[in-house]
Amino acid sequence: MARPDVEPDRHLSRDALLGRCEFPTGAITCAVSGGADSLALLVLACATGADVTAIHVDHGLRSGSEHEAALVASVAERFGAAFRSERIEVAPGPNLEARARAARYAILPREVCTGHTADDQAETVLLNLLRGAGVPGLAAMRRGPRHPILRLRRAETRSLCDQLALTPIDDPMNSDPRFQRVQVRQQVLPLLDSVAQRDLVPLLCRQSELASDVVEVLDLLAADLDPTDAKQVSAAPAAVARWALREWIRRSTGSDHPVDADAIERALAVARGEIRATELDGWRLSRTARRLRLAPVVADRDGAEPASDR
Repeated sequence: MARPDVEPDRHLSRDALLGRCEFPTGAITCAVSGGADSLALLVLACATGADVTAIHVDHGLRSGSEHEAALVASVAERFGAAFRSERIEVAPGPNLEARARAARYAILPREVCTGHTADDQAETVLLNLLRGAGVPGLAAMRRGPRHPILRLRRAETRSLCDQLALTPIDDPMNSDPRFQRVQVRQQVLPLLDSVAQRDLVPLLCRQSELASDVVEVLDLLAADLDPTDAKQVSAAPAAVARWALREWIRRSTGSDHPVDADAIERALAVARGEIRATELDGWRLSRTARRLRLAPVVADRDGAEPASDR
């Protein structure tokens, strides 16, 4: 289904595109798969004049992946960047996309820059809506050094590659309808564009920025709240209490996944004294002497876990 509005200018110069990017100061490390977005990321990073390193991660999911690493290495050499390749093993099976992403980020440096664009941001907002995410999900990816080309459109990264005679790799996963993100890209967004009679990517990105502003305010308000003090949690505005509890639980359990809304409501009930304790994905949250405590659930001698009070 065709989009109703004209696509963004495909013929902007490298300097014009760079002016809309937010690269970190100092040395820059880029995750480069070989697709148009990540190649544009690499080219634009090099245009800043910084010392740039391109890292290619081979997931071992398809044959010929060594040629993708060679392409990234050649582009890095052409534009004056260092290069290194990493290999990980991701077994086929359910949640392949999520598992591959987790394995990739586990091996990449924490400060690595990624080639996510405005189109990726819009898709992420819709995906998070479909998953029932709250304000953090609507905020999606934060603009800044980790996502320096988040203001650019996918059409613009491909145009830059065309201008520089770069031939990006087309990952078959990016067009495989088995993946929810591809369904959003190929079916949901075009349909919404048609209904709205406009290109919704800028609008969804704007909503993401507004949600990010709310996240920053909640971060500031929650910073003054001791999430283990049941009295403080009970007296705080519900939104701030939920925010502080969510971050404390995530940090205390070391989980990479956001705490779901139902778990936060049970935690709030414990703080208010409405229930004595509750179980949160293998952890027990309890209240003792007006303090909230988290501890791993321990099985009894028969191998059964103690029941939680919900």
